Amino acid sequence: MSVLRLAIATPLRRLFDYLAPPGISREQLALLQPGQRLRVPFGNREVTGILLSVESESALDDSALKAAQEVLDPEPLVDATLLQLGLWAADYYQHPAGEVLSALFPTSLRKGKPHQRLGEPAWQLTVQGKGLPEGALARSPRQSQALAILQQQHAVSRLRLRDCGISPSIMAQLRDKGLVEACDIEEPVASPVPGPGLNLNPEQETVMSRMASMLDGFSCHLLEGITGSGKTEIYLQLISACLNRGKQALILIPEIGLTPQTLQRFQQRFTSGIAVLHSGLSDTQRYRAWEAARKGSASILIGTRSAVFVPMQQPGLIIVDEEHDDSYKQQDGFRYSARDVAIKRAQLSGCPVLLGSATPSLESINNVQSGRYQLHRLTQRAGSGRLPDIQAVDIRRQALRGGLSETLVKAVDDALQAGQQALLFLNRRGYAPTMQCHDCGWIAECDACDARLTVHRRQRRLRCHHCCATRPLPQQCPNCLGSSLLASGLGTEQTEEFLKQRFSDWPVHRVDSDSMHSRGAMQELVSEINRGQACILLGTQMLTKGHHFPGVSLVAIIDTDAMLFSSDFRGEERMAQLLTQVAGRAGRAEHPGKVLMQTHYPDHPTLQAMLHTPYAEFARELLQRRQAVGMPPAGQLVMVRSDCRDAQRGEDFLRQLRERCGGKLPPGCALIGPLPSPMQRRAGKYRSQLLLTAPDRQRARHAARLLVTQAESLPARGDMKWSIDVDPTDVF
Repeated sequence: MSVLRLAIATPLRRLFDYLAPPGISREQLALLQPGQRLRVPFGNREVTGILLSVESESALDDSALKAAQEVLDPEPLVDATLLQLGLWAADYYQHPAGEVLSALFPTSLRKGKPHQRLGEPAWQLTVQGKGLPEGALARSPRQSQALAILQQQHAVSRLRLRDCGISPSIMAQLRDKGLVEACDIEEPVASPVPGPGLNLNPEQETVMSRMASMLDGFSCHLLEGITGSGKTEIYLQLISACLNRGKQALILIPEIGLTPQTLQRFQQRFTSGIAVLHSGLSDTQRYRAWEAARKGSASILIGTRSAVFVPMQQPGLIIVDEEHDDSYKQQDGFRYSARDVAIKRAQLSGCPVLLGSATPSLESINNVQSGRYQLHRLTQRAGSGRLPDIQAVDIRRQALRGGLSETLVKAVDDALQAGQQALLFLNRRGYAPTMQCHDCGWIAECDACDARLTVHRRQRRLRCHHCCATRPLPQQCPNCLGSSLLASGLGTEQTEEFLKQRFSDWPVHRVDSDSMHSRGAMQELVSEINRGQACILLGTQMLTKGHHFPGVSLVAIIDTDAMLFSSDFRGEERMAQLLTQVAGRAGRAEHPGKVLMQTHYPDHPTLQAMLHTPYAEFARELLQRRQAVGMPPAGQLVMVRSDCRDAQRGEDFLRQLRERCGGKLPPGCALIGPLPSPMQRRAGKYRSQLLLTAPDRQRARHAARLLVTQAESLPARGDMKWSIDVDPTDVF
C-alpha cells in the first residue's frame, strides 16, 4: 500500500494521509513528486492538497483512509527548494504547513484550477482538421482561407488571423465543426539588455567590487547607506551582473506606493523581462507575474512582502530594500517576516542576499557584529546632493496655525518663493484625532475598541483607525445635547486646510491612505512632483519611504513630540529611523536641504541625540542597551495572544497555558503574563498576551513548539481564539 502525505490549507497543524487515486498505475505512482497538487475529499467538500511524500504506511487504519480523487499536475509547479522554504517557515513561525504552502501558489491554483502556461492566444488544427486536403471548405472562402493558413503552421495567433481578415466568428464556426481548437503560443524568453550604468563614486565602486566577487554561493550583506547615497544604483549594477550569469533577481520593497517609482527606474535600465507582484494587482496579473518568474521569462521580479515565496527558475540574487521597515512583517494569519524568510531562501538557493537601508534594524546591526552579515557602507551622497541641516524649533508659547509655527510658515514661504518644494510630515490622518463636547466633556469613542474616533471632516464621518468602524459626524452631543463640539488635536486634513488658505498660489498635495486610495494615484502624484514645480507636500509615512524628490529643499516634522514617548521598547529605534528617513527627503539634488523639527521638548535626550549623532552611531548605542538587558535582538521574543469577547476567559486560557509550560521550558526561557494588551479591546474582542523571552533563537523555537502543543491541548471555549507570533514587532 502507498500512502500520499499531503498538506492541506486548514487551521490544523498536521499533515493528512490519503490513498492513491483510483486507477493510478504503479508506474504513475512512482512518478509522483513532492509539490504536485491533488484534488482530495475533505469532510463534505473537495479541496486542493500539496503532496509532500509517498509513504509505505500510515498511523491511521487502512479503513480510515480516503482515496485522493485526481492528480492535478503532471509535474510539480514549485521546486524542492521552495517547498523546503515553506516547511521551514511553517515550523519556525509555528503556523499550519498547509496554509503556508498554499501561499506559494496563486489564487486560482489554490482552488484547484488547471495550471495555464503563459502565451499568446492562438488556434491550431485538431486531428480531424489535419486530415482535410488543401482547398477544403471551398464554399466558405473565409473558412477555407483560415484552414490554409493553419495547414502551413502548427499554430497561428488570433491577432495574426484577424490581421488576415479572419474574424473570431469564422474561427468559432470551425471550432464548432471540430476542425480547430484553442491553444497558446509560448512567449520566447527574452534576456533583458541592461543599459549603461551611472558613474560610481569611490565608495560605490568599493561596494560593487566586494559584492561582485560574492555572487556565486550564499552570503548575506548589509548595505548601510545614508539617504541619497546611491543604493539603488548599486542594486541595478549588481542585478546586471546577476543577469549576465543567466540568473534571476528578486527585489523586495516594503510598500505598494514605491512600486511605480522603482519600476520606472528599472525599466529605464532594462529593456524587458521585469515582472511586478503586489496586492494591488488583479488575480490574473498576479498569476502572469508568478508564471513568468517560475518559467524564467521574467529575469527581474519586483514585489512586496508575499513575493518572497514566488518560484524562480534560476535564483541568483535577492535584494531587500528598506530592510528595517515594519511592513515586511505580516501582522495577522501567517505572521512571517519577509526579510528573514528572504535570507533563508537565499541560503537554500545558494545565492547572495543584500539588505539595504539608511537606517538598518538593530537585528541586522547585531548580525553584522556577530559576523553573520558582511557590512558595506556608503557615507556620502551621490552626485551633487548634500546632507541637510537639521534644526529643532521650540514651539513652546508660540501661536500655531494648522499646527505650524511662524518659523515654519516663513521657511515654507521662502522655499516656494525660491521655486523649490517643501515636504511637511504629520503622521496622523484625518482632521483631528478627538471630538469632545465643550459643555460636558463627552469624548467620541469607538464602541468596539479602546480608542477614540478620528474626525474626518471632509467625509463628515467619525472613523476608528483600528477596526474601521464609522459613524456620521454628530450635530450635537449625545450626552448633554449641547452643540459645543470641538475637534481637538491635529490631522493632515486640518493642516491641509490651513496650507491651502495661506499658500493659495501654490499647489498643496496631501498624501495619506485617504487621499491615495485609487489605483495609480501615487504614481500620478510622484510624476507631477518630479516635474520640479514649486509645491507643498503634506503627508504621513507613505511620503517618506524611499521616494526620491529632487526638488524638495525643506522638510518639516510638524509634531515631533508624538514620536518621543512610547511604551514599546522599540520606540526609540523606530523614532530615529522615521526621523532620519523623513529628513533624508531634503537636499537630494543641487538645492541645499533644511530640516525643521517642531517640538515642545527641545532638550529631550533622544531628540538631542538625533540632532547631533548620526543614525549609525545612535543605533549602535541602542543596541548596547538592548544587549545589557537581553532584549531583542540580543534575546528572542515569542508572544501568544488570546482574543475573546470575555476578557476573563482569554486570560484564564493563557494562565492555564503558563501553568502547563512553566516547568518544561528550555533553560534561560521565561514567561511574562498573562497581561492585557496595551490596547485591550479591539473590534469588540478583548486581547491578552503571554510573552516568552529566550536567550537565543534555538531555545525560542523549542519553547514555541511547546507553547503550541500545550495550547492545542487546552479547550478553547466559546469564541475564544489564540495565536502565536514568533519575533513579534508589534506588542499592541
